Amino acid sequence: MGHRSLGAEAAIAVLLLTLSTACGSRLPESDFEHRDRGAPSQPAAAGTPIRVGVITSATSPVGGNAFTGPRDGAKAYFDRLNARGGIDGRRVEVRECDDGGSGVGNNECVHELIDEDKVVALVATTALDYAGASRVSRARVPDIGGQPIGAAYDTWPHLYGIYGSLAPRDGTTGWDGKQYGGTEVYRYFKREHGARTAAVVSYNQPASAAYARLVERGLKAEGYKVVTEQVDFALPNFRAVAADLKEQGADLVFDAIDTHGNARLCEAMDDVGAEVTAKVTNVQNWTSTVAEDYKDSPRCRNALWATGSSRNFEDTDQDAVREFRDAASGLRTHSQWQLEGWAAAMWFTDAAKACAGQGVTRRCVDDHMNRSQGYTADGLLIPVTFERLPEPPKSRRTCLSVARWEDGRGWVSQGDMNDTCFEVPQLSYQP
Repeated sequence: MGHRSLGAEAAIAVLLLTLSTACGSRLPESDFEHRDRGAPSQPAAAGTPIRVGVITSATSPVGGNAFTGPRDGAKAYFDRLNARGGIDGRRVEVRECDDGGSGVGNNECVHELIDEDKVVALVATTALDYAGASRVSRARVPDIGGQPIGAAYDTWPHLYGIYGSLAPRDGTTGWDGKQYGGTEVYRYFKREHGARTAAVVSYNQPASAAYARLVERGLKAEGYKVVTEQVDFALPNFRAVAADLKEQGADLVFDAIDTHGNARLCEAMDDVGAEVTAKVTNVQNWTSTVAEDYKDSPRCRNALWATGSSRNFEDTDQDAVREFRDAASGLRTHSQWQLEGWAAAMWFTDAAKACAGQGVTRRCVDDHMNRSQGYTADGLLIPVTFERLPEPPKSRRTCLSVARWEDGRGWVSQGDMNDTCFEVPQLSYQP
């Protein structure tokens, strides 16, 4: 549990709705029992490359490019770092592995990168099914700046998610199997925009419905009137939903549906004239492709808001963002996940530089990460903390980054993320 909120927690779940049988099985533990997972790496000879691994579900069942943003951002950072001389004169060599979005593939990637390639660390992991997380932890390989798609970063030591964690990380998820998230997203729209009625749209599918109930619970904790809308997964009638949203006078719309469904919902909202204060999306959909994705719904498109825990990739008045955008200028599109991948690579680099005098080893980098408190990646992240609290906090002061889409301008930040902060309750949920 780091800076994630209930509104953003499990945001990736909307991509997973059709994948309950698509992720494959995990390799049995016995397949790897003969390996010494805890052996520390030895310092490499001067001038040899520093090898890092990047695991990405690049060809996952949800389609191409859904998970590649962090990888692309990290590679852009390391390319620029190497062009400037690397770390203490040593270039960073990136070893990539596509796990195909399956548990089997993920275990194979972990084996390949840790046991065969002998990487010092994993960076910007973005795995649909992080089945190999326990092996990474037992090998004491630091996994730095990964995306918390599942519960691994609140479960295992030596894994350092991009948003931090307060959980014990002793092999049990969160606290006694429960994770906690705050309600700051809902508090923001209530306080800053006077929102009082919120709609939650989901499919009649278990994962979608469960996530919708989580959002509904957080909204009610913040005093909202909540309108629930459920559509048939196979034959969704988004026009009926849009008409009811208009009738109910919803100020906000949250959803537990996929990107295609969101585009159709927005189109239906435009067709029936349903106007809202905000159609709220999450960091995974905070991309430069909005105009294309929502081309048939200009009114709804310009009501899109995104929330997260990192600085808007459009804020090029900030030196750190401008450097990222310059290095990533060759990419066809840009996204918040790319920026967070860039921040993950910077985080590893800062740790490795701190170890350069004694040797860039797994143990040294991990020790440095274990002491990470308030890391910001040169201002790109809301300060990240790793603590191991014995009990979950009942409330917490949390900050968030907020942006709104405007045609012709792109994503426009709404205030500074380090000042948009709230003391909010922390509610439990089952991952």
